[in-house]
Amino acid sequence: MDSTEQLSRHFDENRQRLTALAYRILGNSADAEDAVQDAWVRLSRPGATDIAAVTNLDGWMTTVVSRTCLNRLRARAVRPESPTDATGPELHVRPDQALSPEDQALLAEQVSLALHIVLESLRPSERLALVLHDSFGMPFSEIAAVLGKSTEATRKLASRARQRVRAVDPTEIETNPASQRSVVNAFFAASRDGDLDTLLTLLHPEITFHADGGATRPTATATIRGPENVTRRAAAFAIPDATFQPITVNGSAAVIVRTNHQPVSIMAFVISHGRIAQIYSLLDQPRIEQLVNSLG
Repeated sequence: MDSTEQLSRHFDENRQRLTALAYRILGNSADAEDAVQDAWVRLSRPGATDIAAVTNLDGWMTTVVSRTCLNRLRARAVRPESPTDATGPELHVRPDQALSPEDQALLAEQVSLALHIVLESLRPSERLALVLHDSFGMPFSEIAAVLGKSTEATRKLASRARQRVRAVDPTEIETNPASQRSVVNAFFAASRDGDLDTLLTLLHPEITFHADGGATRPTATATIRGPENVTRRAAAFAIPDATFQPITVNGSAAVIVRTNHQPVSIMAFVISHGRIAQIYSLLDQPRIEQLVNSLG
C-alpha cells in the first residue's frame, strides 16, 4: 500500500471522529462535513503530507481539521456568504407540543441550545481552545500551536470561555414545556406593556441575548449581557400588530415573530430556575423562511 492509499484509509477510519470535532467547534452539521472535506483536500494534495515524517497521524489530522474550522469561524464575521449557506447554529424547530421519543433521541445527539448560544458569543480562539481541551482532551501546548499563541495564553482563553459555559448549569435548565412557555409568555406580555420592573424579575442575573443576523444581516449580529441591557433591548419586541407563534427550537420554548403575516424573527429561550437565562434571536431571513417551511 503506497502512502496515498494509507493516508486515505486512515482518514476514512477517522472521519466520524473528525466530523464530530468539527461539529462541536462549528455547531452545524453541514458546515462540519464541509470543513472535514476541505481538510482532506489539503492533506491529499501531492506532497502535502509526508506520512513517514508524521509521528502522530491522528493528532496531525486533528490539527488540520481544527485549523480549517478556525478559519471558518473567523471567516463568518468578515466574508460574505450565500444567503442559503447555513453557517450559524444548527436549529431544529418543532410545533409547540410534547416531544416525541424520536425528537428526544434527536435532541440527545445535538449540541444544546444553551451551549449553542454560549459558543456563538465566544471569539473564535476562545471557542476552539474550549472545545479542543474540554471536549477532546487536547493538551494546551498542541492547541497553542493551532492558534499560534503561547501555551499560557491558550490556557487563559479556555478559562474565560469555560466561565461563560458554566454560567448556565445544564442540570438547572428547565425542560418542562409548560413551565418554559409560562415564562416566555410573561416575557412578551411585560415587553408589550412596557413593564420594565416585571421584565427584570424574569431575567436571570447572567442572561445572555444573542442576535444572529447571519449572512444577510451581519450588522444585526450582536451579544448583550446583563438584565438591564437586555431589558432596554426588550422595547424592540413591542412591535405593533406583531404575532407570536409558539414553537420549540432544540427542545427550548420559542416563537416565530410575524409582522404583516411575514416571519421576521425566530426567538428561542433557555429557562433556569424560573427565569430567562439565554435568548437566541435569528434575524437571517432566508434561514427563517427555511425553518418555518420545515414545520409544514
